[in-house]
Amino acid sequence: QVQLVESGGGLVQAGGSLRLSCAASGSTFRIGTMGWYRQAPGSQRELVASIYNSGSTNYADSVKGRFTISKDGAKNTVYLQMNSLKSEDTGVYYCNSRTAPIYGRRDYWGQGTQVTVSS
Repeated sequence: QVQLVESGGGLVQAGGSLRLSCAASGSTFRIGTMGWYRQAPGSQRELVASIYNSGSTNYADSVKGRFTISKDGAKNTVYLQMNSLKSEDTGVYYCNSRTAPIYGRRDYWGQGTQVTVSS
């Protein structure tokens, strides 16, 4: 089992910045990738950014150049730095961890944190 606890959401004006944090605990040695997803009202959950154990990253086209995902391996924590926020970035942001293939590619989710960008 992997437990994920998010923090850092809130209300910000367009053009502002926020940093989300996600602390993992439990069987963290099983984790292959961690990432952030978001879900706007009436929309499906979508991938925002992900980071592999190797450090390689992946971003949705809509956030490239504005968001940065990073991790602190010693703290088992992943961060999402969000700059130049837009109203369309509004939604609930969920931290995700996926176990490595040898452990079955199992997904774990945090409880979600609300990000609201006012225009």
